[in-house]
Amino acid sequence: MKKLQFGMPTLIENHSLEENIALCQRLGLNFIELNMNFPEYQLDKLEEADGEVFIKAAEQAGIYYTIHLDENLNIADFNPLVTNAYLETVCRTIEVAKKLLPLRDCFGDASQPLTLNMHMNHGIFITLPDRKVQMYERDFDTYIKSFAEFKTLCEKWIGNSDIKIVVENTDGFRDYEKRAIELLLQSPVFALTWDIGHSKATGEKDVPFILEHQNQLIHFHIHDGKENPPKNHLALGDGEIDLRDRLKLAEIRNARCVLETKTVAALEKSVSRLEMYL
Repeated sequence: MKKLQFGMPTLIENHSLEENIALCQRLGLNFIELNMNFPEYQLDKLEEADGEVFIKAAEQAGIYYTIHLDENLNIADFNPLVTNAYLETVCRTIEVAKKLLPLRDCFGDASQPLTLNMHMNHGIFITLPDRKVQMYERDFDTYIKSFAEFKTLCEKWIGNSDIKIVVENTDGFRDYEKRAIELLLQSPVFALTWDIGHSKATGEKDVPFILEHQNQLIHFHIHDGKENPPKNHLALGDGEIDLRDRLKLAEIRNARCVLETKTVAALEKSVSRLEMYL
């Protein structure tokens, strides 16, 4: 089997790309997952002249990038103005990813597609006296139509490029989301991310769904976690997850792994302990 590729997330303690790259180099990691929730990694920074700065910095450091789409991304919003803004964001981010592919080819594993990580937006809910009603569940036909259109558009935008949009579990997939994800997974440009810390903190409720679709699992967010009380983004070894088992599956799936802690100290600890679980 091929050696796993490990990377780091964008860390809030680091205020610049240069700080993140220096840490990535120091820890011997392969890549950085650029988080588009940060002002430093918005499209205007990743495109045009600034984009060349990102590429040259990575070339000098011998690393590459993956991308984490804005966590607020909502391609099924009932307001078409909102939906269209997010669709344009995805379209333009795909174009950025195409420019980043040569970095992966030089410094990563070309057998692994370059990934754009995506969360499912739960939408709003209405609280009734006896229950909460998710609007996307209530208006499922409208919701699933948006995902069918999204799938078609992404296939067009990505074309033959070696890029996949990977859907990540967070606090438990809703039933309507599972149906939307299964629709997306009918397309070759979509796949899955398993965030093992989120999974643990939610009582592993997403595990059956993820394992049912493990042949489309190509990306992992690796951090430790606990169920009671729920905690995630812990350094490896500070939680309750069977890390050897999860990393073994990542190896079998030839999946790329982000060591997704939230602090520099926890990332350093995770890297120092990583060999224990391989």
